[in-house]
Amino acid sequence: MTAPAVAAFRGQFRRTPDLAVSAPGRVNLLGEHTDYNGGPVLPMAISRRTTVAAARADDWRFASGEEPGAITVDVHAELRRDWTDYVTGVVRELQAIGAAPDGAHLTISSTVPIGAGLSSSAALTVAAARALSALAGRRLDGRALAEIAYRAEHDQVGVRCGRMDQTIASLARPRHALLFETASGEITEVPMPGRVLVVETGRSHRLTGGELNARRSECEAALAALRARWPELNALCALPAASLGEAERLLPDALFRRVRHLVTETARTRRAAVALRAGDLAALGELLVAGQRSLATDFESSIPEADLIVDSAVRHGAYGARLTGAGWGGAVLVLTPEAEGRVVIRGIRRDFAAAFGRRPVAWTTRAAGGVRRERV
Repeated sequence: MTAPAVAAFRGQFRRTPDLAVSAPGRVNLLGEHTDYNGGPVLPMAISRRTTVAAARADDWRFASGEEPGAITVDVHAELRRDWTDYVTGVVRELQAIGAAPDGAHLTISSTVPIGAGLSSSAALTVAAARALSALAGRRLDGRALAEIAYRAEHDQVGVRCGRMDQTIASLARPRHALLFETASGEITEVPMPGRVLVVETGRSHRLTGGELNARRSECEAALAALRARWPELNALCALPAASLGEAERLLPDALFRRVRHLVTETARTRRAAVALRAGDLAALGELLVAGQRSLATDFESSIPEADLIVDSAVRHGAYGARLTGAGWGGAVLVLTPEAEGRVVIRGIRRDFAAAFGRRPVAWTTRAAGGVRRERV
């Protein structure tokens, strides 16, 4: 996994990198859009990772194993509107705390599918933050790395995301998911046994596009409206379920449905953590399906390909399934009994091909560990 980034570095810069760092992508079991609304999330890291190989230099040059040549970047100039912006954002945030080298050459390689809702951007920013701070002689803990990566993506690149993706990429432990209460910052490890099937819809999404930012604006508008009634309400996910009826009378239909998704998703996420602790995968599967219905009807962030995969998976014996990532494309996570995995994926591929004329890419993963230094 590390070899392609190191080989690319040697080929590009004609020397050996000082170090290499990798960070994982993730699937979010439950807690969709709750992280930027003060609610809980339940992500797990996946086995697919992004690796950054880097060395100190007098300037900033970035290269990707997917593209020829290295790009010389002025980290103080206007962003380029390409993948280098995420690394530039990390550099700027590290500079702000005195934890950046004077310059660096780096290459990246990744097995995390881009645009599949599996947090390829957080894998990149967390790995870059760990690598570049190490080049500067600074050792940042996992929470500090997550915060640098979050600010790089949110403040610098302009993705109106929450902190979930960066947190799981920094702090994940093998065979565990994390219950992350974003309002308090409390993080609890939850056992995550077995494998998860990931089925790619084949439709890419871009978080810097309008959909996510539009939903976040809707959530902010809903919160402002509800605070006229409940001034103490500091986040939509803090609204009690018993208050949904009154909220419906106060809000336009679209805004109310966004709020209903967040309130019910908050409950589903906490119940999912309880189910995992009890080893009750059937109960977790039911919560996944309920979450998918809410994404499709209340948050309106699903797509036909994802809806079909979820329905097909359940029909062919899965415990449950749902779209993971912000939506409008990406991948579906499928939870199956260990012995039924092959039957489920064959059924999904057959149904998907009949509907869309192509077979979806599918693969399995266990809950993996977070950012780590790799051998060069």
